[in-house]
Amino acid sequence: MSDTAPLYRGAARLAARLAILGALLFLGVAGGLQLVRDDLAWQQATLSQYLRGPYGLLLRTTYCLLAVAIVALAMGLYVQLAPRARSAAPVLLLCTGALALAGVAIGDSWLPQVAPDFHLMFHHVCAITAFLCVVSGMVMQAWRFRLDAAWRRHFPLAATWSAACFALLWVHALWSPAGRGWVQKLLIALIVAAMLLAGTWLHQAARRADGGAGR
Repeated sequence: MSDTAPLYRGAARLAARLAILGALLFLGVAGGLQLVRDDLAWQQATLSQYLRGPYGLLLRTTYCLLAVAIVALAMGLYVQLAPRARSAAPVLLLCTGALALAGVAIGDSWLPQVAPDFHLMFHHVCAITAFLCVVSGMVMQAWRFRLDAAWRRHFPLAATWSAACFALLWVHALWSPAGRGWVQKLLIALIVAAMLLAGTWLHQAARRADGGAGR
């Protein structure tokens, strides 16, 4: 076990950095496009509408990088948590959501021209899957924090934040006045900000583990 512990800590550190960088990059690119895309009304347009047109390739690439960051964070948290706090369920949900997120970006690159009708269905299914799986994975992962003594202090904030995202997702989906683009963007911003926070916690935990191992 002592031979593999440094490898696990190194993987957790790398995963944390990927999550932090991916989240910051996404927030920067998506936020910047709200300023430069004057052809879209940011209050009404959903973020997926920015995948086509000016800077569309940049945002599609950022979507894919964010998907990689989600997978890295899910795996890093699994490695870092105590064995009794680990669960494959949030990892599978987050990775499935990441795959669907990449599907949104890749599908929007060529399907609109090749198969417009199929594109609408594919985009809709991928987008719904991404939201549901990532937010559900967040809720389940937060719930596991309470089983790890080192992560238990993060449980109240993580659980509240993920539950708020889950509630906002359904409000956005089911309540017509909340179906506007800015509500969807707020939800996405909260999800990515949660990634940034979890990545920071993961990096701090990996550093503490390194410090403890060195003593």
